[in-house]
Amino acid sequence: MDRKASVIWNGTLREGTGTLSTESGVLNKTQYSFRTRFAQGMGTNPDELIAASLGGCFSMALSNELGLSGFHPQRIETIATATVEDLAAGWTLTRIQLDVRANVPLVSQAHFMKAALAAKTKCPVARLLNTTISMSASLNP
Repeated sequence: MDRKASVIWNGTLREGTGTLSTESGVLNKTQYSFRTRFAQGMGTNPDELIAASLGGCFSMALSNELGLSGFHPQRIETIATATVEDLAAGWTLTRIQLDVRANVPLVSQAHFMKAALAAKTKCPVARLLNTTISMSASLNP
């Protein structure tokens, strides 16, 4: 299985602009630039997309882990916050924080946490990233 995205960048780092498109068409010439990455601007940026990818992958993995144990989540909400810092080696994605809240009937907090930790370990995007991924997870009452 292959998934494709195409990227076009025009110009210098600070003054240039680019577009991102995905094979599915969900992103279609979506703008990105230095401003959208390091300041405020209209469009997206690679770090935001990595956070979204991890959040989506993790949520699906958590649903799977819960399902394997016979629990059926009604809703999983994951906020993924990517932190980018200017280190000696250059700008680096140093960590991603996952904040997870879920509605899962009949599951205990202990079993939910076990499933969340397993999902964090098994998520293909998490395994790809060379950064610290921390997490807080809670069940909605």
